[in-house]
Amino acid sequence: LKSNTVIVAVIDSGIDTLHEDLKPILWTNPKEIPGNGIDDDKNGYTDDLHGWNFLGGKDGRNVKQDSYEGARVYHRFKKIYGGQQVDSTKLSAEEKAQYNMWLKSKERIEGDASSNGDEVDMVQMKRALDGTIIADSILCKGLAKDTFTGNDLEQFIPKTPEEKKAKAAMLYIFKANKLMESNNRELVEGFKETVEYLEGEEKKKQAAGQEPQDYRGEITKDNEADINDRNYGNSDIMAGTPFHGTHVSGIIGAARNNGKGIDGIADNVRIMMLRAVPDGDEHDKDIALAIRYAVDNGARVVNMSFGKSFSPEKKWVDDAVKYAESKGVLLVHAAGNDAQNVDSVDNFPNAVLRTQKSPASNWITVGASGDPKEGGITAMFSNYGKDQVDVFAPGVKIYSSVPGGNTYGNAQGTSMASPVVAGTAAFLLSYFPELSVQQLKTAIEKSSVHPDIKVKKPGSAEEVDLADISRTGGLLNAFEAAKLAATMKPEKKSEKLPKSTLKNKKG
Repeated sequence: LKSNTVIVAVIDSGIDTLHEDLKPILWTNPKEIPGNGIDDDKNGYTDDLHGWNFLGGKDGRNVKQDSYEGARVYHRFKKIYGGQQVDSTKLSAEEKAQYNMWLKSKERIEGDASSNGDEVDMVQMKRALDGTIIADSILCKGLAKDTFTGNDLEQFIPKTPEEKKAKAAMLYIFKANKLMESNNRELVEGFKETVEYLEGEEKKKQAAGQEPQDYRGEITKDNEADINDRNYGNSDIMAGTPFHGTHVSGIIGAARNNGKGIDGIADNVRIMMLRAVPDGDEHDKDIALAIRYAVDNGARVVNMSFGKSFSPEKKWVDDAVKYAESKGVLLVHAAGNDAQNVDSVDNFPNAVLRTQKSPASNWITVGASGDPKEGGITAMFSNYGKDQVDVFAPGVKIYSSVPGGNTYGNAQGTSMASPVVAGTAAFLLSYFPELSVQQLKTAIEKSSVHPDIKVKKPGSAEEVDLADISRTGGLLNAFEAAKLAATMKPEKKSEKLPKSTLKNKKG
């Protein structure tokens, strides 16, 4: 069998375009001349060589942090529905949906504000993080290497008082978190993510009394209420040191057989990075336009390792999902990391389209499986759902590319499980390019392996069948998927596909 190149779009936080294992597999727009400041292919995106940054400004600035969507919804609709008696019977269908969404956000936001929970001293947490970063820098010099494990550190003999203090501080964190086999990069990144998460929780508590800052609008300068105002952003898909998108991309397609780092799952792939996920909740408009960009520029698989609890412009995302479906593009989405049943708790985007009864036929939602030797088949943090989660894939201790200096490290989450499935989809398409998107979805899901033992329902000690918490009751198996795909006959493709409904409005 001959391998064909498959384009995989990754909607994420960005990618380290200089990484040794990723540079060779970046998608390159054949119609764009790099760096000439001209929109050569006239698609509205100037110098979109390897993708596009929907969180960028024309002045080169980039959105990094952003607010919680629940807070944005709460304050947006509070101006309309707050402080008055609303007769919902007199509202239109769209107004009723808005009103119900506002009530849900009101309950969440005002509940967060009134709950004390476990109070965390953020000043102390940030101080501890800063101290860890300084200790890491001292130890890298002392050990004469950029990456070291907890076990390496335990063997290290300090030569100065500073090194002794740094060793004691970091070794305590390694041991307290049972991470002795992990490395310093993973430790520091994990600490940063914990602090960012706690900051987000603090912001949620403050959201009731304070309208969130418009981080995005201050930089992108578009009209966020107009889906046709789409020519915003910039071509900087790196935009700092994007850990998440770099790690996800490596899982899918890091260069294989080059003697460096890791081998991605797909052996003939090009990664198209679409930066649309900030530190905070993404915006529906950016996600909808990113999906459309991916489809229009030849991606056959789109990985989406993000999610949120509110989707005020879900219709835009739904339209983009249907557009991708019409063009035969598979969308792979992470189920989320809250150990919740997403059949009953909202997690957006999802395959449930508001304008039709049946779910999107080009969508796979992925839960995270764990290491059976260390806690079981399901990852303790993974979301689940008999209807909404299609399949489980590895999402614990996943080793991949990390930004800044050609380095690598472990990460965990459904964010890592999703690209395992996306990479498998790309692998299948590279050898069986005639598969329809529905056949591709079937090959992945029908070939999944069903454990013959009970599994732990994430977030509890309850033991259930995997079929009780996922649609297929299966774990991804790429080998079995390839065997099944090989038996499938190509389906006749639709001769006339619907055109994009978006207008090209220069902004």
